[in-house]
Amino acid sequence: MKLDLDDIKKLTEMSKRIRRDAVTMAYKACSSHVGAALSMADILTVLYSKILNLKGENRDKFILSKGHASAGLYATLAEHGIIEKELLGTYCANGSHLSGHPKRGALEGVEASTGSLGHGLAIGCGIALANKNDKVAAKAVVLMGDGECDEGSVWEAAMFASSRKLNNLIAIVDNNKFQGLGKVDEVTGLYPLVDKWKAFEWNVITINGHDYNEIYSAFENAYAEKEKPTVIIADTIKGKGVSFMEGKLEWHYKSPNEEQYKIAMKELR
Repeated sequence: MKLDLDDIKKLTEMSKRIRRDAVTMAYKACSSHVGAALSMADILTVLYSKILNLKGENRDKFILSKGHASAGLYATLAEHGIIEKELLGTYCANGSHLSGHPKRGALEGVEASTGSLGHGLAIGCGIALANKNDKVAAKAVVLMGDGECDEGSVWEAAMFASSRKLNNLIAIVDNNKFQGLGKVDEVTGLYPLVDKWKAFEWNVITINGHDYNEIYSAFENAYAEKEKPTVIIADTIKGKGVSFMEGKLEWHYKSPNEEQYKIAMKELR
C-alpha cells in the first residue's frame, strides 16, 4: 500500500516541525547530537503517525536506543500530544524531565532509560518475549544508531531474538554513516551490515530512511512477519534538512550559534 499525496504532504510538514523543534532545543540548551536527531526525524514521523498503537496497556512500545538523539524523540512526542509542547523549552535545563538522554518514568512515552549504547535491543527483546508469553498482540520497536552496532551487546540480543523467534520485535538501524569520532566504516568493520543481520537469522529490509513510502512499506512488512524478528536498515543523512549540517561529523557534538540557527529555521520552513 502506498501513501497518497495528502499523506505525504502532512508527513513532510510534520517532519519539518519536528526538525525545527529539535534544532531549537539544541540551540537554546547549547547541547549536542542535533545531527543524530535530524537523521531519524522522517522515520519517527511515519512510525508515530501511521504505525504504532499508542493506546492502552497492550500498546506497542518504542525504545530510542540511541538515546543521545533524545531531542528528536521529545519533539515527536510533543507533536503527537503525548507531552506538552511547552516542555520542549526546558530541554537539558537543571531539574527538567527532558534530559539529554531519555529517562523512564520522567515522561509519558519514554519506555526505557537509554543513552549507554547497546542496551535498547536487549530491552526490546525482554518486552517482546513477555508479550509472546502473555499472548499480547503488541510490538516492541527499537531504533539504534549504526555506530551503536559496534557494541557486542547488540549482537547478543540479535542472537537471542532470532533463537526465540521474536517476530513481534522490530529493530531500526539509523544508518547515517557517522558515529562520535568518525565515519562508521573507518572506526570498525561494521559493513556489510545487511549480511551480518542475515547471518543472525533476522528478516532484513533496506530502505531510504527519508522516503515516506519506503518507510511505511517497511513497517507494514515488519508487522506482517510471522517467523523472525525484523531489522529495517534505513539509509539516512546525518543532519538531514539543514544544508550545512548534512553529512558533517561535527554536528554529532556541535550546537548551532545564533546565525546558524536562523539559517536552519529558514531552511526548515
